[in-house]
Amino acid sequence: MIFMAKKDVLGRKICIVGLGYVGLPLAVAFGKITHVEGYDVDKEKIERLKRGFDYNGELSEAELKEADIDFTTDPSVISESDFIIAAIPTPIDNSKRPDLELLKDASKTIGRNLSKGSIVVYESTVYPGVTEEVCLPILEKESGLVYKSDFKVGYSPERINPGDKEHTVERIVKVVSGCDRESLETIARVYSTVVKAGVCRTDSIKVAEAAKVIENVQRDINIALMNELKQIFDRMGIDIAKVLDAARTKWNFLDFRPGLVGGHCIGIDPYYLAYKAEIAGHHPEIILAGRRINDHMPAYVVSQMVKDMISRKIRIMGARVLVLGATFKPDVRDMRNSKVEDVVNGLKEHGCRVDICDPLLGDRKAIFGCSNLDIKSVTRDNFDYIVLAVKHKQLKGMAAIADFVI
Repeated sequence: MIFMAKKDVLGRKICIVGLGYVGLPLAVAFGKITHVEGYDVDKEKIERLKRGFDYNGELSEAELKEADIDFTTDPSVISESDFIIAAIPTPIDNSKRPDLELLKDASKTIGRNLSKGSIVVYESTVYPGVTEEVCLPILEKESGLVYKSDFKVGYSPERINPGDKEHTVERIVKVVSGCDRESLETIARVYSTVVKAGVCRTDSIKVAEAAKVIENVQRDINIALMNELKQIFDRMGIDIAKVLDAARTKWNFLDFRPGLVGGHCIGIDPYYLAYKAEIAGHHPEIILAGRRINDHMPAYVVSQMVKDMISRKIRIMGARVLVLGATFKPDVRDMRNSKVEDVVNGLKEHGCRVDICDPLLGDRKAIFGCSNLDIKSVTRDNFDYIVLAVKHKQLKGMAAIADFVI
C-alpha cells in the first residue's frame, strides 16, 4: 500500500487519543487513506499494537499493518495534529454517578499539546453538556488558547459494537456536531471520507450528546421489560422463549430478549442521563426502574439456579459449579462490567466452588477469583452443575451438557 502525505486527502492531520474498542477501529479506518497518530497512555497496549496484535481481538494483524498509524505514548504528537479525536472511556463510580476523571485527564493532555487552528472532537458517551461544560474549560485552561478563535470543538458519538463485523465504522451512519457552522462542515467532511454510510449533522453539540445517550437508554429499558416479563412468566410456569416466538410474528413487535445487561454502554449510560436529569430538576422514574430491574437480574438468575440445584438434590454447600463464559456478551473479549461476575459471586455466597471456562480468555489463568479451565479439560463428570453464561461460538458444543442456560 502506498500511503499519502499527512495532510492531503483530508486536509487535516489526524490524531486519535485513546486506542480501545472505539479509538483503534477508527484509527485503522482513517489509516487506510492517510497517516494517523495513535496515542494512548497504556505502554503495554502500544507495544502490542506496534507488533500488530490487538488484545481485544477486533482487528487482525494484517489490518493493523495495512493502516498507516504511528502508535505512541508520546503526547507531543497531538501538537503535530490539527484534528484530534478523543475516544475515552466514561464509566460510573461506586455510587453509580458519572466518573469523568479519565475524560478530564485526556482533556488536560490534549490541552497542553493543542495547536492553533485545531479541532477537538469527542466521541465518548456522556450526558448533554459535558463537551462544552466540562471538557472545553479544561482545553482552554491547559492550552492558553481562545475557544472558537484559536481552536474549535465538536462531538461525534461512537457507535461501535464490539464483536460485530457487519456494523463497522464505515457502515454506521455517523452523528456529527460542531461549535459553529464551519467546524460542523469540517468535521462532517473528515468523517465522510471513511464513513461510507454517511453522516447526520445536528445543530448543536448537546443534541448529538443526547442522541447518543438515549440510544442505550432505550435498549436498556426494553431489555428490562423482557427481564421483568421473564420473572412473571417463571412464576406462572410459562416458557418466555415460546411466548416471544409467538409474539414476534406481529410485524411491529420489538425483538428484545431477557438476559444479563453488562458492558461499557447499556449498563452505564442510563445513569449518565439520570444524573443530568436530576440536576435539571426531573426525577427519571422509567430510566431508573429499568436499571433496577437489570441490575437485579444476576441475583434473580442465581436464585433460579439454586432452586434448580435443590430440585436435582444437589447439595449447595460445596457444590462444584462450572460457569461457561465470562465476558459481557458472546464472541468478544470485553470484560468491562460483565454481569457474569455477579453471578459467580452469588454462587460463591451460597457456598459453591466455582470454576470458569472461557476459551476467548485462554491467556488468563484466573477470572473473578476462579480458575479459568482449558475447554479441552472440561468433562461433565467433574462438576455437579454446569451453567452456560455466555454463548460464545466456541462454547456451542458445550450447551448439551449445561444444566442451566442464562
